[in-house]
Amino acid sequence: MTRALVVMGVTASGKSTLGQALARALGWTFIEGDTLHPAANIAKMASGRALDDQDRIPFLDNVARAIASRTTNVVISCSALKRAYRDRLRRAEPALLFLLPEVRREVLQRRLQQRGDHFMPATLLDSQLADLEPPRADEAIIRIDGEAPLDAQVSATVAALTAGKV
Repeated sequence: MTRALVVMGVTASGKSTLGQALARALGWTFIEGDTLHPAANIAKMASGRALDDQDRIPFLDNVARAIASRTTNVVISCSALKRAYRDRLRRAEPALLFLLPEVRREVLQRRLQQRGDHFMPATLLDSQLADLEPPRADEAIIRIDGEAPLDAQVSATVAALTAGKV
């Protein structure tokens, strides 16, 4: 049986960087969730407008298809901010695992100011933080310190997966 892990969280929480490093460490495939956004979503965010639930449906469906069609273990980056979004992804894979790197707002803001090569502007951080629904106890979500060095984040995640904590 193959496994799938979604690195979730708001913009600048390190989803892509952590996802790539984790996939390398585990020998899994990495899928960059940003490549699964419809062009209209990218244009909307690039113009400084937040996505709404309707905008996110085609994106989440693309992520779900990527999860459902995998033939290897996969790590995929996807904000998955709301429980309903995570539930939608779980329909593609009921045993889907999530990883949430937790990062303080001021650190996120600093990262966004230093990042100039991404379509998501810093002005959308607050809308993402407002949409983030913390995981509930019944969700299979690993929480880690997203401000720790990258190798420590990878080690903490691998340890949680190995120990079967989710």
